[in-house]
Amino acid sequence: MFTQESFKVFDITGLDERMEAIREKIQPIFKELDERIKKELEKELNETLFIHLAQHRRRSVYPPANTWSALSNNKRGYKMTPHFQLGIWPEYVFMYLSMIDQPPKKEQMADLLLQNSLLLTQLPVDTVMNTDHTKDNYEYIAQANVKQALERLKNVKKGEFQVGRIITRDSELWQEPEQALEYMLATYRCLVPCYQLLQF
Repeated sequence: MFTQESFKVFDITGLDERMEAIREKIQPIFKELDERIKKELEKELNETLFIHLAQHRRRSVYPPANTWSALSNNKRGYKMTPHFQLGIWPEYVFMYLSMIDQPPKKEQMADLLLQNSLLLTQLPVDTVMNTDHTKDNYEYIAQANVKQALERLKNVKKGEFQVGRIITRDSELWQEPEQALEYMLATYRCLVPCYQLLQF
């Protein structure tokens, strides 16, 4: 499970040094948690999911400001379809259903979510959304303009949409790893109807 040491990885300067720490201290946690999440979601979805770890291969100078893993029904990659993400920024861990990096059919995905917006508005009160995976800002969905965010996903070439929950760095959940895991699993279960809607 993530600890305060996990968050301190982002204090390390230098691309190679931070990447080494990510591989040694964060990716093993991703693998362990994703195996548990994968097992749970495969039962819910009745399909096979594949674990992908962000490699940050395009980086040549600046170290990554965050890192993540993905669960996708595509063995070859994850960005071309809606997928489940587990990731970490310096201030929080996130559990998202993600549509990022201009996936094919993103306009149709946006339309489906707009037509079935109750699936989003009925999510738990602490659900958040993010519209740019390269930035750590988020909004609570109960207070956000979801329609505007989905219209941006549809109409803006680089439009993105991520929805789920976070666990902040100072959360007491980290003192109870099994409770933290159950919160993560519950988050992904809540996102299953949205995920299933986008399978076409």
